[in-house]
Amino acid sequence: MGGCPGGSVPSSESNSLPGSTHSEVRYLPRRKAIAVATTTAAEERDRAKSAYNAFLAVCPSRQLLDRLADKWVVLVLCALGGDSPSGTGEPVSMRYSELSRLIAGVSQKMLTQTLRALERDGLIARTVTPTVPVTVDYALTDLGASLYQTTRQLRAWAQEHMDAVQINRDQYDTQH
Repeated sequence: MGGCPGGSVPSSESNSLPGSTHSEVRYLPRRKAIAVATTTAAEERDRAKSAYNAFLAVCPSRQLLDRLADKWVVLVLCALGGDSPSGTGEPVSMRYSELSRLIAGVSQKMLTQTLRALERDGLIARTVTPTVPVTVDYALTDLGASLYQTTRQLRAWAQEHMDAVQINRDQYDTQH
């Protein structure tokens, strides 16, 4: 709420004559300030956090959910979590080329976009080592590691139930 000099607020009233191109702006005394309880940034984040609702189209958590539901995101998080066919189950640091070879079918553009988005969200960390040529490694952050178990379960569920889903698809397709 910006103010005007002298503690007054311009009035929208006009004393001009009909048809006149001149108008008058009068300054009215400012209203008394109302005491408002202030909140700290942490309190405001807690309030906003409890207000997140992914069922609302404009909610930021819905945008995050949209990102996390992407197959490439799930596969990258699983790969960095060590959940690959040859993985140990322990989080690992991987180079771009290793991720590209491991995740069959992902284009260079899609993998790059996915890695940038995950880095922006704080789920992975990108480490550049000044060597010739430059070495870039990706690894899960603590936030990414907290999500990894969920993505691992989702990937495992998809693999374990694919036969049942395929049977249902076939039945549906023959009926429709």
